Amino acid sequence: MSDQPAWQPARFPVSIKGVAAWGGEILLLRNERDEFELPGGKIEIDETPTSCLAREIQEETGWNVAVADILHSWLYHIKEGVDVFVVAYGCPVLSDKPPRVSHEHKEARLFKPAEVPDLNMPEDYKIAVDKWCRMQGLE
Repeated sequence: MSDQPAWQPARFPVSIKGVAAWGGEILLLRNERDEFELPGGKIEIDETPTSCLAREIQEETGWNVAVADILHSWLYHIKEGVDVFVVAYGCPVLSDKPPRVSHEHKEARLFKPAEVPDLNMPEDYKIAVDKWCRMQGLE
């Protein structure tokens, strides 16, 4: 019998995020680490990625969205021993009112696409935003 533990597959929480533009500007939320992030959250049991994202964006911003193409996916390292698998989708906004901020974030704010590269946010979020902006013809 070996002292080595049996092989275990990696397990990561899955977070579904959305890039949503309203009036040509991108919605970003400021979190407790004072970073901007895309709206979205962890997928629940028996929930599809698209229904998860539509629910999360509605809860966090009051917006109804459609969920379109997958833009980007990556493994996000938060801190030692904490990694999350993230999938970002493009999300056409179906609401006609500005976003509101929920209790989960400090701020909900709209940015011109040209402002996003200079923001305090993980690089993979910026990649997803850039791809959606190019797909939608936003500058």
